[in-house]
Amino acid sequence: MQNLNAWLLTEGAHGMVSQVEGLAKALNANFVHQKIIYNSFLSFLPPKFSPKNRIVFNFDEIIKNVNPSQIPNIFISCGRKSVISSIVLKQHFIKNYDSKFYNIHIQDPKINFNYFDFIIAPEHDGLTGGNVFSSKGAIHYISNEEIEDARQTKKNKNVLAVILGGPNKYYNFSLKELKNIFTYIDQHFLSNFSQLLIVSSRRTPEAINSYLIDRYKNDNKVHLDNSLNRENYIKALAHADRIIVTSDSISMISEAATTGSPIHIAQLNPVKNDYRFMKFLNLFRDLNIVKLLDEKQENWTYDKLYETKRIADLIKNKIL
Repeated sequence: MQNLNAWLLTEGAHGMVSQVEGLAKALNANFVHQKIIYNSFLSFLPPKFSPKNRIVFNFDEIIKNVNPSQIPNIFISCGRKSVISSIVLKQHFIKNYDSKFYNIHIQDPKINFNYFDFIIAPEHDGLTGGNVFSSKGAIHYISNEEIEDARQTKKNKNVLAVILGGPNKYYNFSLKELKNIFTYIDQHFLSNFSQLLIVSSRRTPEAINSYLIDRYKNDNKVHLDNSLNRENYIKALAHADRIIVTSDSISMISEAATTGSPIHIAQLNPVKNDYRFMKFLNLFRDLNIVKLLDEKQENWTYDKLYETKRIADLIKNKIL
């Protein structure tokens, strides 16, 4: 197999899109995003209880525009709602086309691993199996080359970047918490840097964006970016001499680790057991990648992570 044509299957969340797209790029595959929309009556069923059937998701909509000369030969899925679609679509193409097809699922599929050719899961999830590849943190779509290219446009020295996530089932991401975090940043970080870049994500509540605009409206050294522009985000990471990331997103912390810059974690108060997040943070602390926000602002170094390429190379060795 020389050319890889990939369908990327997610429900559209940024963290999932980042992972499937990152892997497709690292595999040098041509790719098309396919947004998975569940039948509302089946959307709450865990994959292991769900029928392995096209009625579960928007199968007909996805399949109707297939060009026979450009059929996918690899399916890359991420997230609970993409599990069944990956299985069903692979079965459909095996039945209708005389070719070899592979499906790769990112994260724990919570179903028999044998439904997939490969599973990629972060090391802190503890998944094992003959077709499982473990990554340190989350794989993602930011490459070392992009970071280095963006660094060529850096103008200011001593830049601090703050990367904001948003609420999820583990963290409320309350305005009160964010006020406390930025008060700490102002008191303990701001005077040491010539520029502060604050980058919001799709999950950052509008109330927090509005609060930050008002808080820093008269401070010329602070730049707020809520454009959701990928290029701006990469520039913020690449230009930063130090990075602060809120603790709610394993993906964002993993993306920041491509830079080699010191990363501080702004720890949020959990609303439910965040054992998985803490296990991830402890791994990154052991690798000397991150420290907590209130730890000493010394400089430290670590080996930049680009797990996406490492795992893509392992997969290519298996299928090409």
